[in-house]
Amino acid sequence: MSIEDISKFPITATAPEGFEHEPDATRDYWHHQPLNTLPPYDYIAPYARHKTLPTPGIEKRKAWIIGGGIGGLAAAFYLIRDAHMPAANITILEEMDIEGGSMDGAGNPEDGYIIRGGREMNWNYDTLWDLFQDIPAVELPDGYSVLDEYRLINDNDPNYSKARLMHKCGELLDANDFGLSKSQQWELIRLILKRKETLDDISIEEYFSAGFLQTNFWFLFRSMFAFKNCHSLLETKLYLHRFLDAIDGFGDMSALVFPKYNQYDTFIKPLTNFLREKGVVFKFNTCIHDLDIKFSGEKKVVTAIHGVVTIKKGKEDEKEDLRIDVEAEDLVLALTGSMTEHTAYGDMDTIPKLACDKHDPGENSGWSLWKNLAQKSPVFGKPEKFYGDVDKSIWESATLTCKPSPLIDKIKTLSVNDPYSGRTVTGGIITFTDSNWLMSVTCNRQPHFPDQPDDTLVLWVYGLLMDKQGNCVQKTMSQCTGKEILAELCYHLGISDQLEAVIANTKIRLALMPYITAQFMTRAVGDRPHPVPEGCTNLGLIGQFVETRNDIIFTMEASIRTARIGVYKLLNIPKQVPDINPTQYDIRHMLKGARALNNGKPFIGERLLHRLLDKTYFAHVLPPLPETEDSKQTRFEEEMHELLGKGNAAIQTLGDWITRLRESFSNRDDR
Repeated sequence: MSIEDISKFPITATAPEGFEHEPDATRDYWHHQPLNTLPPYDYIAPYARHKTLPTPGIEKRKAWIIGGGIGGLAAAFYLIRDAHMPAANITILEEMDIEGGSMDGAGNPEDGYIIRGGREMNWNYDTLWDLFQDIPAVELPDGYSVLDEYRLINDNDPNYSKARLMHKCGELLDANDFGLSKSQQWELIRLILKRKETLDDISIEEYFSAGFLQTNFWFLFRSMFAFKNCHSLLETKLYLHRFLDAIDGFGDMSALVFPKYNQYDTFIKPLTNFLREKGVVFKFNTCIHDLDIKFSGEKKVVTAIHGVVTIKKGKEDEKEDLRIDVEAEDLVLALTGSMTEHTAYGDMDTIPKLACDKHDPGENSGWSLWKNLAQKSPVFGKPEKFYGDVDKSIWESATLTCKPSPLIDKIKTLSVNDPYSGRTVTGGIITFTDSNWLMSVTCNRQPHFPDQPDDTLVLWVYGLLMDKQGNCVQKTMSQCTGKEILAELCYHLGISDQLEAVIANTKIRLALMPYITAQFMTRAVGDRPHPVPEGCTNLGLIGQFVETRNDIIFTMEASIRTARIGVYKLLNIPKQVPDINPTQYDIRHMLKGARALNNGKPFIGERLLHRLLDKTYFAHVLPPLPETEDSKQTRFEEEMHELLGKGNAAIQTLGDWITRLRESFSNRDDR
C-alpha cells in the first residue's frame, strides 16, 4: 500500500512517541486542544473501530501465544486484524488437549454434560463485542457475525428473573428491595467516592458493617459475581463502577444478556474455527513453564520458551522437553495464572479430591510460568498473593443433566418461560439466602448444548462457601457426592420429599476448583503485572491476573482487553483500546442507581430535582416519582422540611422561587 495514495503529508503505520495505547479516563480532565487528534479516553463508537495500516515488517515476525483460552485466542485475532500478521506465523501453545481454557462446555446426554462456570454479560462489554462483530455466526448464513446472532436472540427474548432470591425451603424474597438502611447506602457511596490507591490489601469484611453483609443487596451482588467476604474491597469498588448502569437490574437480572448455547459453543468454537481457517497453528498438550529473558539495563527480551509436551501413547503418556528459540522481533503473549488449574471432578457417587497443596500449586502447573517470571523481576508481580490461600479462593459447581422429574416441575414454577420453549428460563441464578453453602441454581436457555435431546434440560448449581456444613446434609459441599448435593438443592427448593424421583432422573457432574476466585484475593499495587511489563520489548501478559487501568476481572472482557493492549503496545499500533464504557459518569445511571439503592423509593433531594427539571429538556433523566400528581406537592414540602429543617422560613420562599422558575421553562412568551 502506498502512503502517497492517501496524503501528500507523512503518514506512518506506527504510533508516535508518547502514544497511549491504554488510556485512563480517570487520569485527568479530557478536553479539546490543539494537536489533539484522538477522541476521549473512553470513547466507544465507530470512530474508535478504524482499520490500521500493516505494521512494518510484520510478515517476517512470529508470535507465540501461551494459553488457548479466550485471552490467547483474542491475541491471535488482534494480531491478524489490527497488526496484519500472517495467521500462519501465529502458534498457540495450550496445556490441555482442547482450546477454551476455563470457558469449557463438554459431555453428552448419556454421561452427563459439564460446564465448570458460566459467563454473565451485558451490552457494554465493548472489547468483547468489538471482537465478535468480526467472527462469523454459528448458525446464521454467511455475512452474519456472532454479535448479530447474539443480538437477534436477546432482542427477541428479553432476559429477566422472577425468582432471584429464595429462603425458607422455597419461599421467594422481594429481590428488588435491597434492604439497605440509610447508613448502609452511605457505606456504598463512600466506597464509590474513594480513590483506588487507598484500598490496597483491604478486604470486604474489613470495610463493610456486619449488617450490610446480610442485606438483600449483598446477597444479590456477591452471588452474581462470586465474591466472598474475605475478598478484595478494591475489586468490589471496580465492580460497582463497571456495573453502575446495571444496579437497578440486579433484583431481576434484566441488566444481563445470555447466549443461546453454552459458552464454548457460542464463543470459543466459532473463534477457533475462524483462526484455524486463517491458518493459525494450534499445539495442544503443551505446558509452558518458563521463559529465557535477556536483561540489558531496564530492557527485557524473551529469547526462548521452555515447556513439556505430553505425547499420548496408549494407556501411558510420554513427556518430552520443549524449547522454542525466540527472535528479538518475535512476540510472546503469555497467560499468567489459571482459575481452573487443579480442578477436581466428581459425580453422583464420587467426591472430588484435590491434588494440590493449599498454599502452593506445585511444579508444572498452570501457575508455574508466572511463578518463574516473578523470580526474575518484580515487574512480573507476586503470584503467591493469589494462589497462596486456597480456602479463600475455592468453590464448587455442579452440572445437572435432567430428564423430567419433580426438580424440573419446580424449576418450571420459578421460570419466566417454559424451560422447553427455547426462551429465557430462570433468567439467571436463583440464590438461597439462608443456605450455609450460599447455594445458587440456574437454568439457561435450552437446549444448552447443540446435541441435547428434546426431553433433557441442563441446570447449573454452585456453592460459594466451602467451610460450613449444609442445612440438610451435615457435610461441607466439597465433602459431598452428587446425590448429597442434590439432596441439599431439593431441600432449599422445598421438594425434599421427592428426592428419590429427582435422583432417578438426574445425572450430575461436579467440579471443585481451588483457584476459581483467586483473582479476587486482596491485592496492592504491583501484585499484578501490566499487559506489557516495564522494559519488555517482545513479551505481553494476558488473562485474569493482569493489571488494567479501570476494568474488572473474572470476565471475558478482561481477558480480551489484556490481549488487545498487549498486541497494540508491543507492535506500537496507532490504535487505542478505549477505557471501560463511560456509563459510570452518566447522570442518568447515577440517579436511577441511587433510587435502586434506596430500595426503589425517591432518595433525599430527588423531589427537589423533579421540581427543578420536570418542565425542562432534561426531565427524562429523572426516575418517575411513585406518587400521584395531587400528592407531589405535599411530598415535596415534606422533603424540603427534611432537607432544610422543620419550621425553616426559607422553605416557602424557595418553593415559590422554584415554582416561578418551572413556569418560565414552559412559557412560550419568555424569551
